[in-house]
Amino acid sequence: MEVQEYRKARFLISTDRSRLDLDLIHGFLTDCYWAKGIPREIVARSIENSLCFGVYDEGKQIGFARVISDCATYVYIGDVFVLESHRGKGMGKWFMECIMRHPSLQNLRRWSLVTEDAHGLYAQFGFTPLRSPERHMEVLDAHVYKRGVRSDA
Repeated sequence: MEVQEYRKARFLISTDRSRLDLDLIHGFLTDCYWAKGIPREIVARSIENSLCFGVYDEGKQIGFARVISDCATYVYIGDVFVLESHRGKGMGKWFMECIMRHPSLQNLRRWSLVTEDAHGLYAQFGFTPLRSPERHMEVLDAHVYKRGVRSDA
């Protein structure tokens, strides 16, 4: 997939994986509510198998998002964050605008994500609670990282 880049003043959003700071991404994710304790190797593998977006302030990474999609019908957005130092400045909104206008993610039937605390942001982009939650099912292993899952599994 061709690298996409979006610029705004001193900020850059890029899908170039070579720019990503794995230590920063893992450091954030291993301490957040949705991926607490995630092993670094799992983060690395998730990046290898996803469309990733990094946000940079004068070359230093300040945000990240991972997109899982078949680029035809469905997209899931996960692991979205902007560092505390850059929140409250419209960065999350611009980040979502760039993700949603990525050329490979156009005209898809369904977009989904899971959030505990950013409903207001995502609602601005058309995300709503599930219309038919009774139709959706999941297998959730909330303690997988605590058990020390093998990264080569």
